[in-house]
Amino acid sequence: MADALKLGLAGVGTVGGGLLQLLAARGDSLAARAGRPIEVVAVSTLEHRRNKDVDISAFRRVQDPVALATDPGIDVFVELMGGEGGIAKESVEAALRAGKHVVTANKALLAHHGASLAALAEKNGVALNFEAAVAGGIPIVKVMRESLQGNDISRVYGILNGTCNYILTRMEREGRSFAEVLKEAQAQGYAEADPTFDIGGFDTAHKLALLTSLAFGTRVSFESVYIEGIEQVTPADIEAADELGYRIKLLGVALRTDSGIEQRVHPTMVPKHTAIAEVDGVLNSVAVSGDFVGDVVLVGRGAGGAATASAVTGDLIDIARGHILPPFGTNDKRLKPYKKAQMQAHEGGYYIRLSVYDRTGAFAAIAGRMADQGISIDSIVQRRAPAELPGFDRPHKGSPAAVVMITHQTTEAAIRKALAAIERDGHVDQKPQMIRIEKL
Repeated sequence: MADALKLGLAGVGTVGGGLLQLLAARGDSLAARAGRPIEVVAVSTLEHRRNKDVDISAFRRVQDPVALATDPGIDVFVELMGGEGGIAKESVEAALRAGKHVVTANKALLAHHGASLAALAEKNGVALNFEAAVAGGIPIVKVMRESLQGNDISRVYGILNGTCNYILTRMEREGRSFAEVLKEAQAQGYAEADPTFDIGGFDTAHKLALLTSLAFGTRVSFESVYIEGIEQVTPADIEAADELGYRIKLLGVALRTDSGIEQRVHPTMVPKHTAIAEVDGVLNSVAVSGDFVGDVVLVGRGAGGAATASAVTGDLIDIARGHILPPFGTNDKRLKPYKKAQMQAHEGGYYIRLSVYDRTGAFAAIAGRMADQGISIDSIVQRRAPAELPGFDRPHKGSPAAVVMITHQTTEAAIRKALAAIERDGHVDQKPQMIRIEKL
């Protein structure tokens, strides 16, 4: 059997600890599959962030991750520290320049610096593998970088953040508010003390930017992602969606259009009969549409030490076998410049919720504003009084009524212009709620 593949591990938190446990439990079988042993020989970790359930006394300690990245005793630098810049970026760059392979779970680093890091990896003939950076244990990077290369991809989309999916699932099942469920999720460890990165859609956007590059052969362009979080979703919206045959999910969607590539993250109504609508709790799901293969849907655990360590191990086995590919599936020099589609040109159906004053001419004026923008209404429902419905908690003189509309396909620009005019007219007592309906 060939000599061991020697690893330098930076970061022994949840994922790093999970990797050490996996390698200890599966060492012999991994060596058989990889054709050589895979061994951690040195670690770098901050004591206060270390997984206390993992014994690292047998490994050589290197205080500085950059020093570990260039250590002559390692073949692969495994970066599990996190962070879009700083020491994570410095150490990964140092490893690549030193001719070390890199495996990382750091989606923020790659979303912001993926193009330059990929070029550096290719220049030095080493791997930059990041299966664990997108959707945890779901092998979507390998599927897109290898298995679907014979296809022309038209769309990739998915539920890419377990925290948001958990919150929306609990809101739906229990009829509770976003704030209540978030507080409970924080207490149970499903959400961070500062949950902005997750609930604001930024975590999903980082992952989507990587999937977009893999799908369309473009340079990573995180700054081009349109981002909305789930903070404004109310029980009223979830109840209305259920009655209309939909469920609300936070989706990341990348789509090829005539004007360029559209990348967006936002709450989305998905038909109940679709596979992705059934993905609940902390699970993730990714779907890819190819011209020859059709639709491929993968579902699994999107986070956690064990699932993410599984993805890291898959990347290590590829390196041990000598299976080295361009990080984004295409040689860096062949990656196309990213051409951003106009978000305002997005076409699809929309859910609109209005709290309308019950007075003469209000409904006619609203209908007129929609007609002015060429928006055709598929259905309109007046729901029960706002005081009885969660999400309408500001009773107002004139007894505003909850009105829900579903539009036929139209453009984002038309919807926004119509809603802005409706607000200016003064017929609603709250900012209109708009949720896109995705055709899946």
